[in-house]
Formats: sequence, C-alpha cells, structure tokens
Amino acid sequence: MFFSKKFTNFNNISHCFFSKKGGVSQGVYNSLNCGLGSNDKRNNILKNLDIVSKKIGLNSKNLFTMKQTHSNKVIVINNKNKHIQRIDADALITNQENIAISVLTADCIPILIYDEINKIIGCIHAGWKGAISGIVENTLEEITKMGKNGKINVAIGPCIGVKNYEVDEDFYNQFIQESKKNEIYFFSNKKNKFLFDLRRYVNSKFEKFEKLEINHVENIDFDTFQENTNFFSFRRSRQAGEKDYGRCISVISLINN
Repeated sequence: MFFSKKFTNFNNISHCFFSKKGGVSQGVYNSLNCGLGSNDKRNNILKNLDIVSKKIGLNSKNLFTMKQTHSNKVIVINNKNKHIQRIDADALITNQENIAISVLTADCIPILIYDEINKIIGCIHAGWKGAISGIVENTLEEITKMGKNGKINVAIGPCIGVKNYEVDEDFYNQFIQESKKNEIYFFSNKKNKFLFDLRRYVNSKFEKFEKLEINHVENIDFDTFQENTNFFSFRRSRQAGEKDYGRCISVISLINN
C-alpha cells in the first residue's frame, strides 16, 4: 500500500495506491488482482475488491471501477448513475460522499485528484493513448464545470519507468506529430528504438493546464516493471510469455465526517 503524503493530511478523504500484495488470487494473478477484465477467477477478484473496500472503510457495493479502453472519456458520478458500479470510462469524478472511485493499472499511470475547495475527487487511467488523446485535460475540464476557483491536488502513482519503456519509431512519430516539443520525453537507445518517459509526459499535462489552480502535484515514483514484488506489469508479463496479467487498483473516497 502506497500513499500520497499530501493527501494523508486531508481528514475528509481516504485514498491508497494498492500494491499487488494482500489478496487471494493465485498464479500470475498473485495476489491482489482487482481486474475484472482479466481471466482470473471472478470470485477471487470480488474477494480482492472486498479486501480493498474494507481497507478504505467502505462496503464493496460503494466501490466504483471502470471498464477502461485507453480512451479520453470522463464520467461524473452523481445521483443518476451511482447505482452502476462498473463504468465505461478512463476517468471518474464525483462530489458524492461515502463512495470510492478507482483506477486499474499494470504499467499505465493511476492518477488521483482532490479539489479541496469544492470537495471533488477524481481518478484517471493514463496510458499513452489516453494521455495523448486528452484524458487529463478532459478530466480537469469537467472539474472546472463542477466547481469554480478550485484548488487541485494531484497524486500520480506508480507506472512503468522510462528505462523499461522501449517503443518503436511509429510510436515516437505519433508524439512528434502532436508537437515537436515532445522530443524531450524520448531517448534514443538503439536503431529505430526509443525509451519513453510516460511519467514526465503526463506531468506536463498538469503543468500546462491554465483553467485551474494546480496547487500540488506529487509523484509516487515506482517503476511497475522493475518492482516485480510490488506491482503487476503488462510488459513484464508479456516478456515472460505469460498469457495474462493482474491489475493493481488505486482508490480515492470522500468521507462524511
């Protein structure tokens, strides 16, 4: 379990970037696999989600997950849709108390957000596809619609590190087409291959957003590929020839004190 130092100072939110430890799953899913989209036994996943919910201090019926598709789709949870526990989106926002919103990752970046003025929380699944297509900006835009003069705190969780994120020239060119300035996020390591700094690229999205005061950005800087005892990793599993992989969960909740 990993926490934002800043977020722990707020007494009206609960949060956690969970590791892969402390669950009931076996094999490649060992042990806290929370990915309903994986091929793990569904009953084990539900038990793991119940473990997570209890750690956060809520019933598992109040834990919202996403069916993530690497999109830029943001959903606001309100009274109209808060009965739907698994939502088709890559970011969730809410001002509803005593529910938890969550993001699943296995190399992509989990991001948790708290607007301390308007009491709004958010979570983002930021892989390279979502990041380049605007998932961060779209989430921040939706937050501005929910409350004015916000004070935004951001916790950017564990993800694949630059030295383990090798990409090809086509990948590189997609980012250069977006902006020539994106060159700074790539390092050439061999012919037609690059190392990509996903964390730094995503951090830049918050630095450039001008419609909200981004009060604090904190990085919980672990490499999910390298830290095999703590995190699931899509890329590590593929390199090992495994047919599937587990997903870590990151959660945030507004508490009614």
